[in-house]
Amino acid sequence: MVKWLVVAIFALTYVLLLVFPKRRAFIALVAAAVFVISGVMPIGDVLITINWNVLLMIGGTMGLVSLFIESKMPALLGDLILMKSPNIKWAILFLSLLAGFISAFVDNVATVLMIAPVTMTVSKKLGISPVPGIIAIAISSNLQGAATLVGDTTSILLSGQAGLDFFDFFFFGGKIGMFWVVQISALAAAAVLLFLFRKQNQTVLMDEKTAVTDYFPTILLLGTIVLLILASFIPAGNKPEVTNGLICAALFIAGLSRKLIHGRSAGALKSIIKDIDLDTLVLLAGLFIVVGSLSQAGVVEDISRVFTSVGGNNSLLIYSLIVWVSVLMSAVIDNIPYVATMLPVVAGVAAQMGVSPFLLYFGLLTGATLGGNLTPIGASANIAAIGILRKGGHEVKTKEFMKMSVPFTLAAVVAGYVLVWVIWS
Repeated sequence: MVKWLVVAIFALTYVLLLVFPKRRAFIALVAAAVFVISGVMPIGDVLITINWNVLLMIGGTMGLVSLFIESKMPALLGDLILMKSPNIKWAILFLSLLAGFISAFVDNVATVLMIAPVTMTVSKKLGISPVPGIIAIAISSNLQGAATLVGDTTSILLSGQAGLDFFDFFFFGGKIGMFWVVQISALAAAAVLLFLFRKQNQTVLMDEKTAVTDYFPTILLLGTIVLLILASFIPAGNKPEVTNGLICAALFIAGLSRKLIHGRSAGALKSIIKDIDLDTLVLLAGLFIVVGSLSQAGVVEDISRVFTSVGGNNSLLIYSLIVWVSVLMSAVIDNIPYVATMLPVVAGVAAQMGVSPFLLYFGLLTGATLGGNLTPIGASANIAAIGILRKGGHEVKTKEFMKMSVPFTLAAVVAGYVLVWVIWS
């Protein structure tokens, strides 16, 4: 199949992913099948093209998060924070910081589902609109997704491409990693939130705490983090490529088995399995094949040449293009297929320039993860937050959302953009 036809099929796939978001998994699978049947992707390479480590990590983490939410531990953490908050302004900030902290280790959407009900309850008691608070929670969750290996699908994708382990997000190559870059970005964004909520000085009154029903999911989640850290110290050549995925999957199976034994019902099993987003897993499997097909056809290398020709040999210009194009693209499209597509492109650009790819990798992660905060449709967590508000009878206009999201995002992205360049250039 000629290159222009490969590009046309890929472009059509992207358009269909945007137009039919509920059919994304099916669309990705059909596109993958077209490339396999046409011979662009050799059928013998299909299984090795799919990154099983990424899929296992995402699936296992989703299951653990479901158990964690069900235990009501996140709700208790929210209650404790509210009890220590002097007024609404600080309550919203603390809830946003809590959402961000949890989101560094848990899926962003799951984090919103954990914290949003607490915000809704508090807002109802105080007679104020829950809209600003829940928007703040959503955008804070998205921000922290780039902080750790398990914080967001984009981070997991990067780890699969670049061979990064959990600890590499904290310190890498003798320098501070993305975790600290994100924390400084979060401080800049928190200052924006304090300014936006400067007039919200009503007192918060909370006299009841949520009762945690089961501490085992919390232990499993903490155990996952500890094991991922320990695994990061094992040299890459001495462990299977799916090590991180096996850790996440194994601990989820342990939690699921315990729940099934205690619940003594198939319903307990179904309720957790249902919370695993199979569509996302199928979508990613299809995208791995689609993007792999682009590489097989030489398209990724051609795109890399375009970036290099536009930027010349100016690494700052190419870095800036990758960051800010990623911000704009992620504002209107899902960052998962975008990052999956761009990772090999970034690697190709770095190879052609003869430089380390990590400056561009981290720039891509910064732009693509934080850029999703710009619009209500730019990130799944934003869509989930607006859905929760709509169910509660609150319609959120795009203008109202962006009044908060734009200054928040710009503060965070500018801080991350500067820091990544200073550290990795």
